[in-house]
Amino acid sequence: MSFHPHEPPQFYLTAPAECPYIKGNVERKVFTHLVGEGAPMLNDILSESGFRRSQNIAYRPACERCRSCVSVRVLVDRFQPTRSMRRSLKRNADLIGKETEAIPTAEQFSLFRKYIDARHFDGGMAGMSILDYSMMIQDSHVDTTMIEYRIRGPETMITGEGTGEPVAYALTDNLRNGLSMVYSFFDPAEDHRGIGSYIILDHINRARKAGLPYVYLGYWVEDSPKMAYKARFLPQERFSSNGWELIE
Repeated sequence: MSFHPHEPPQFYLTAPAECPYIKGNVERKVFTHLVGEGAPMLNDILSESGFRRSQNIAYRPACERCRSCVSVRVLVDRFQPTRSMRRSLKRNADLIGKETEAIPTAEQFSLFRKYIDARHFDGGMAGMSILDYSMMIQDSHVDTTMIEYRIRGPETMITGEGTGEPVAYALTDNLRNGLSMVYSFFDPAEDHRGIGSYIILDHINRARKAGLPYVYLGYWVEDSPKMAYKARFLPQERFSSNGWELIE
């Protein structure tokens, strides 16, 4: 299907800033706004070209001397979990993932703050207020949902819902050819579960059930330890100047 907006999107270039992934590097991004009725289709097209979404902005790195940020997507039909991934699925078998509207709540923000304070206290999100968080979740013109993960309750077989405290959340865009994981966070007290990997595995299963070929994981940076986990989900495609290239 072709996309014919009334007005072509305008692209802009950010000023140089300190790179959050590789110390000493400087980053720049090219970006455009995702607004109006054409936003969902434009988000689809740009995601297929290596862009990512943040609120109503689609962006892609445009650094002068570095190409380390690589957009990654998992091939759903060919994916097979490793032994450690199967252990993660087993450890988290007591969780129920429920898809809900992308509406911010105090419960979400409380868990978000625990996660940021424990895992990213020195990062760009460290100072986010509840208003900032609400904008991150709700400021969207595309098809996006929130998946909440709660501990399975005794009546789960009846209600289909978990009943315990929330363990994790994942903000996810629904694209025409896959699921795009915009942002996820979890209770740091549950770190032993390997819940970050579990959330990705759950998205792969959801995409498979929906007949979607890809799960977009965002940017992978080879020299960033925080990004290393994304390379484990094989086979995957990585976006380069030659388009999407298969990595097995």
